[in-house]
Amino acid sequence: ATVVQFYSARVFYRSAWHALRTGGANMNVLVCLGTSIAYGFSLAVTLFGLDLPVYFEASAFVILLVSLGRLMEERARHRAASGLEALLNLKPEIANRIEGESVVSRPVSALRIDDLFLVRPGDAIPVDGVVEEGESEINESMLTGEASPVLRKAGDRIFAGTLNTTGALRARAVSLGSDTALARIVALVSRAQGSKAPIQRLADQVSAIFVPCIVLIAVATFLIGWAIKGDASWALVSAISVLVIACPCSLGLATPTALMVGTGKAASAGILFRNAEALERLHRLTALALDKTGTITLGQPRVVSVTPHAELDRRALLALAASLEMNSEHPLAKAIVGKAHEEEVSLEAQFEGFRALPGKGIEARSGDLLYRLGTRDYLTENGIACAPLSDAEEGATEIWVARQGQCLGIITLADALRPEAPAVVRTLEALGISTTMLTGDTAQSAAPVARHAGITRVQAALRPEGKVAAIEALRGSGFVVGMAGDGINDAPALAAADISIAIGSGSAAALETADLVLMSSDLRAILDALSLSKATVSKIRQNLVFAFGYNLAAIPLASCGLLNPALAGGAMALSSVSVVSNSLLLNRWRSERAIG
Repeated sequence: ATVVQFYSARVFYRSAWHALRTGGANMNVLVCLGTSIAYGFSLAVTLFGLDLPVYFEASAFVILLVSLGRLMEERARHRAASGLEALLNLKPEIANRIEGESVVSRPVSALRIDDLFLVRPGDAIPVDGVVEEGESEINESMLTGEASPVLRKAGDRIFAGTLNTTGALRARAVSLGSDTALARIVALVSRAQGSKAPIQRLADQVSAIFVPCIVLIAVATFLIGWAIKGDASWALVSAISVLVIACPCSLGLATPTALMVGTGKAASAGILFRNAEALERLHRLTALALDKTGTITLGQPRVVSVTPHAELDRRALLALAASLEMNSEHPLAKAIVGKAHEEEVSLEAQFEGFRALPGKGIEARSGDLLYRLGTRDYLTENGIACAPLSDAEEGATEIWVARQGQCLGIITLADALRPEAPAVVRTLEALGISTTMLTGDTAQSAAPVARHAGITRVQAALRPEGKVAAIEALRGSGFVVGMAGDGINDAPALAAADISIAIGSGSAAALETADLVLMSSDLRAILDALSLSKATVSKIRQNLVFAFGYNLAAIPLASCGLLNPALAGGAMALSSVSVVSNSLLLNRWRSERAIG
């Protein structure tokens, strides 16, 4: 018994001493206090030859059961962390680096930026890169949650950890080590799992006062039991049982284990929570604002018409617009530049003094001439008359081009609605979450898209500050507001929302700023995130109810002498394992996209 008490239980004593030195008290304080009293009482009885029972076996058995419970708990927690471990195992150790005319197998750590590497069918991609040659379908489900492989060809980005399925690819390395999308995701998930949700902070506060209260209850149990029964031995055993059975370890595990499983499952579905608070807050969402381009629509606009208004012909207007837009990353700009390349229009115009005006357009100079490109309102407020098209395509976006005070023409672009958007909007509304479209496009182009998506509340022609005002107005009306956008152009509105959702973005900026990053552009990922948030919070609440309920039921039994210390230790260990096992049931959650 002495070996068990002072050798096997040394980790409990160290933890208890550290807690007491820092002014706190944890479950190990109760374990050490209870078993030490039992051992000390038994030692005194033995040394002095008193005619009283000894409890060496009880103290040793409690330590054995608590240690066994810790072992089972650690194994269960390891299973809970399996989601993060699975992400870490995605990245291969070996890469096929192209060196001259030969392909050599090298450790992934030997790759450098701009190195060329070969990815054969069936290989996992070692680093983030850009395809230089070849075409293949890539299984990106481990990052995005999408079940269907995605076709990647020359010029497309590929990501570390994803799986090449059909063809061979020659690619150039662009991100290595901790800069890859996979590494950033793992870091984000790890940070989320280590953070504390508000409900966990409440549990911590309860635990801080719980241990001193239990010690007082144990002292009262001993004194009252001795006074009533007249049996100090019986009263001592009852007090020890109170100390042992009330260890708040299940209370401390209730939230972290559920968060660990929940965030791991989320990551495997391409859903990345910035922290535990974001996961907990999402389930309270009552209003969702969505950007139009790239969120409700596919974000792949195409030029449908080029209409010159002045002396320029169609190709000259397209060349001018593409020259102005060639350095922009906006989807509309890329569509215009892409159209110019498609029609083999040369971009010869030289501009300087570029200035981007968010929500309006851009302006630049060529010699003494000032050129503007952007919305009709932007040109109008600068005194440039713009006659609208009479036969504009429904839902199309119009980009106006002007030189000095003269309108040169209009480029019209259209973007297709995401096929899943109407069903997602209907589901959100059925869940009691009102949807609103916030867009910088004109009301004329926004209204048809909103109508087809089933969104009845639309605010159009908004500048970034207008989107912020719309978000704040919703919050002022009592809504818990989420904002879904691309994570870059909608940055002010995302920052103003209660929950910021960056869709289809694995960029470093999105991972660092958004509360929730959806690696897939599929809007059903929003429903998955809501479902998983509700399931995780539900498990946390179940765990807390079980942990509190266990103590409320067990402490009176122990104080009445109905539980001996060994049985109390076993019950305490079982309560912890039960909480962790309940959290593991979150592994049964399935993505709607996977089911669909």
